[in-house]
Amino acid sequence: MKKPLLVTLGALVIAGTGLAAPAPAQAATAPETPTGTSAGTPTAAAAPTFAGTVSLSNCSGSVVRFPDSEDDDPALVMSNGHCLETGFPAAGQVIVDRASTRTFGLLNSAGTRVATLRASKIAYATMTDTDVSIYQLTTTYGAIRSSYNISPLTLNDTHPVAGTAITVVSGYWKRTYACNVDGFAYRLKEGSWTWKDSVRYTSACQTIGGTSGSPVVDNATGTVVAVNNTGNEDGGRCTENNPCEVDENGTVTVRPGINYAQETYQIPACFGLDSKLDLSASGCTLPKP
Repeated sequence: MKKPLLVTLGALVIAGTGLAAPAPAQAATAPETPTGTSAGTPTAAAAPTFAGTVSLSNCSGSVVRFPDSEDDDPALVMSNGHCLETGFPAAGQVIVDRASTRTFGLLNSAGTRVATLRASKIAYATMTDTDVSIYQLTTTYGAIRSSYNISPLTLNDTHPVAGTAITVVSGYWKRTYACNVDGFAYRLKEGSWTWKDSVRYTSACQTIGGTSGSPVVDNATGTVVAVNNTGNEDGGRCTENNPCEVDENGTVTVRPGINYAQETYQIPACFGLDSKLDLSASGCTLPKP
């Protein structure tokens, strides 16, 4: 995993101690553009900015909506399962409707923190088949837009395509990483966890610790196609921080320095009216408790 960062470690990094300090963020100066008239029906995409992303205490994330979300629906924040405040879920564990009061720093297009959002619960989280956490907030999409002129990011409900130009937008570091979808790993194994059909980046996306949970944005549509989660740091084989790819025949491939994300197109089918999770809904393939 792109290791979640302790607050104290983050301070050391910024001060120039420990991990290398991040390079300056790529330009992101476009104003917040509402993504539609309701909770945000997608319009023509501008260059990805930080608007709608959030900073967690140890990771990155974003306020996300589904194609049919409405303004009065409770807003949701997406990050990684391994970014939970309660620690990594075990292999096979699925967390549903667990109370949480976690806070998130809401960013505008320039990466300035403009508000603190608060969770009411962890709606869904797992590190099985995918690596995702979805928090329900105490406010709505409409209230966030009315107060801060910031719209949520929309989750694309179709499978991502190889070759797509993408941007990984880190609210923790206020930094972006631009590259392309290189392809897909049939299985991605890291320690005791296995993820299915993972997105592999081209080598230009050299994400670092703290970028975990960042939305992966399709540059052409402005929609989210994946959530950033890991990379092979040291050339190790299938160990923590060194995931390996396993194909349909069981052949293992190690790609040192290559980073990955988990697809999010399957998530919208699992949420209904008022952002309510329904794992028994038609088309919902997320793992169940």
